[in-house]
Amino acid sequence: MQDILFEFISKYVSLTEDEKNALLSLDLFHSVKKGKVLLKEGQKSQDSYFVLKGCLRAYYIIDAEEKTTAFYTELDALTPHCVINKAPSHYFISCVEDSILLVSNSDIEIEVNSKFPKFEIMCRMLSEELLAKKQIDFDEFKTSSPEQRYLNLLQKRPDLLQRVPQHQLASYLGIKPQSLSRLRARILEKKS
Repeated sequence: MQDILFEFISKYVSLTEDEKNALLSLDLFHSVKKGKVLLKEGQKSQDSYFVLKGCLRAYYIIDAEEKTTAFYTELDALTPHCVINKAPSHYFISCVEDSILLVSNSDIEIEVNSKFPKFEIMCRMLSEELLAKKQIDFDEFKTSSPEQRYLNLLQKRPDLLQRVPQHQLASYLGIKPQSLSRLRARILEKKS
């Protein structure tokens, strides 16, 4: 797993062996079982996550119904809002699959950034990329029909169709599971 991490980091900055060893000494790698809730609504947390293997889901519970807002898979980073604003979380984060995560917190990040300033540069670059991606995803969601959202999902994240339960996918697309079934059937019909 460390090779995956170092390959990802190398897209932003180059690391010396000392820097790699310093990262490894922090014991940031965690195996988490499918179904584990990492963050609950109302809970405070300092933990940020980087998915090395597996799938996480962010969701709200509104009127006793889960509303999925995001899936995080390999090489996705997630810093919950509650970490940044130091307030209780408004949503949940759970594991859709058994996962291997790199888990850090602000104390670890301050320590690493002070010893190795290039990590701060990398984090800034990654944050800017994530912010731009989130804005594009939000705009696409707001301006597209459920069918377009599904077709976008097929094009950009086809792995989710095999990895995520249908009711969670439907929620992510902003529709009911029955509507997703009908939508899939309509798309298949168009293709034949």
